[in-house]
Amino acid sequence: MFVSLRNWLIVLVVFFVCSDLQAQNCIDKNATKPTRNLYKNLYKLKDNYTIFGHQDALAYGVGWRDIAKRSDVFSVVNDYPGLYGWDITNIELDEEKNIDSIPFTLIKKYIQEGYQRGGVITISWHANNPYTGKNAWDNTPGTLQSILPGNEQHAKYIVWLDRVAVFIKSLKTTTGKPIPILFRPFHELTGNWFWWGKNNSSPTEFMALWKFTQDYLMHTKKIHNLIYVFNTADFSSEADYLSRYPGDDRVDILSFDRYQYEQTNGREAFIQTVDQELSILTNLTTKKNKIAALSETGFESIPDATWFTKNLYPLLAKYPVSHVLVWRNAGYMPSTKKMHFYAPYLGQISADDFKTFYALPKILFEKKLAEKHIYQ
Repeated sequence: MFVSLRNWLIVLVVFFVCSDLQAQNCIDKNATKPTRNLYKNLYKLKDNYTIFGHQDALAYGVGWRDIAKRSDVFSVVNDYPGLYGWDITNIELDEEKNIDSIPFTLIKKYIQEGYQRGGVITISWHANNPYTGKNAWDNTPGTLQSILPGNEQHAKYIVWLDRVAVFIKSLKTTTGKPIPILFRPFHELTGNWFWWGKNNSSPTEFMALWKFTQDYLMHTKKIHNLIYVFNTADFSSEADYLSRYPGDDRVDILSFDRYQYEQTNGREAFIQTVDQELSILTNLTTKKNKIAALSETGFESIPDATWFTKNLYPLLAKYPVSHVLVWRNAGYMPSTKKMHFYAPYLGQISADDFKTFYALPKILFEKKLAEKHIYQ
């Protein structure tokens, strides 16, 4: 009986150890050590912390552009975001600048700087329409199908992936080591505004595109510093969220995007919707031993002086959210004739509230994140 009990204890210990190891492993079995360590540490941190991120944080802000070491976030809290968001649109066209007119040489430099200080890097890709030659918002029917293996634009798509691969492989430390990247392709995939959206392809077709893209980058191009982020827009249930999901062996992080659009009625709608979606998502990630994230959010021009502590933070405090990213600070947009920014700048009405948000123990900006040694 003693031997039997001992054997059962051994089995239980092995089970829990193996389960923990499985939960902390990214899907790429050949991932670099810093990439594996990043995923493991994001998994560990998610229950107690949320990393705050900002898109294009180092490249420009409200009233300035291309000034070394500058950031609107830094101007308010004397610290950088813990997460840096960048977009590689136009790399597929072999152009010098991305969709936000940032030279790729500078994006590379900013990524290296952020990583060097201990920050996390995430990359999205508003890939242009390969079927029509227009932008990502041209959702002409048949576009996604045209780049699947055996179809007319597949060769072009391979050329595009080759250019993506060249750029990703160039993202290295000063010692030549690949920088780990949270890669978020085909984002907001349940929306209908991009050519890869749900209205333009079947779930089977979308999953085929995801798998081909991933296999090409991981196996053909031998890229092993990517953590793959699955990202949706609207969803109302687990089944809805998973309707185009390529599988647990294909996804590292489950995420969604959600913005607030109005100040009065919009506040209640935003809080209620994000609360529901985070509940669904974090239940899913618990079942799947994955990581949950709010990959894009914000309130354009932040007209609410307490948006960060009253609207956003209570949602983050309630759920295990690994990271949250607010969108870019483009400033005045002549095309829309209005201000376009999502993080406060010095003197903006939500700046004091943002300082309070910054000081909350659960929220990690770069200084506190660097102390966690997430790549070790």
